[in-house]
Amino acid sequence: MEYSKALASLFTMLVLAPLPLLVKATDPDPLQDFCVADLSGKLSVNGFPCQPSSSAGDQFLFSDKIATGGDPLANPNGSNVTELDVSEWPGVNTLGVSMNRVDFAPGGTNPPHVHPRATEVGLVTRGELLVGIVGGLDSGNRYYSKVVRAGETFVIPRGLMHFQFNVGEEDAAMVVSFNSQNPGIIFVPLTLFGSSPPIPTPVLAKALRVDASVVDLIKSKFAGGY
Repeated sequence: MEYSKALASLFTMLVLAPLPLLVKATDPDPLQDFCVADLSGKLSVNGFPCQPSSSAGDQFLFSDKIATGGDPLANPNGSNVTELDVSEWPGVNTLGVSMNRVDFAPGGTNPPHVHPRATEVGLVTRGELLVGIVGGLDSGNRYYSKVVRAGETFVIPRGLMHFQFNVGEEDAAMVVSFNSQNPGIIFVPLTLFGSSPPIPTPVLAKALRVDASVVDLIKSKFAGGY
C-alpha cells in the first residue's frame, strides 16, 4: 500500500514538472551568444533569424538611439516615445530585453496602456512623474500611484494598465526597460475608440453606461490615431 502511494506521488511529480515551462512569462531563452536580427526574415517564436556573424560587425552591442528624445509636443498627449525594441536595435534579438525613452512636456501624459508581453522597470531621469497602476479583479481593480522624481524607479507588472503624467512645471523624461525584445503596447483609449474597424457604438455606450452621442464624440477625437 505504501509502495503504491509513493509510486502515485512520483508519477504526479513527473506529470506536473513541465508546468513551469508552460507558464514561463519571459521570451524564450537564447540558444547562442548573439543572434543579430535579420529584420527582412520571418519572425518566429524565438525571434528573427540571425544574420551571419561575418556581416553583423560589433556595433549591434551598442546603441545611441535613446541618447536624445523626440519632441513631446509633436502629438496631443504631450509626450514622445523613442522605442528601442528589436526592430530598432537588432542586437537584442532572442535576448529577452528592450528599452524605451519617453519625454514629457509639462502636463504631458503617456496615456493608460498595457504591455501584454513584458514587465516594465522605469527610471525617471528628469522632472517628476505621477505613475499610476491599476490592478485587475484579483486586487479589486485597486489604483496604485506615486509621484516619482529624478533618480527614482518604479515597476509595472506584466499586463497591468498604467500611465505616467508630468506633474512638474518643467519637461520630464524617463527610461524604461522590458523583459521582452518586443513587449507590445495596447493604448486603452485608442483601442476602445480608434480601432479599425471601429467597435460598434451601441456596444461602447452600453459598456460605459453613457449615451451614444458621447461615444461618437470621443471616437471623433481618435479618428486620426495617436
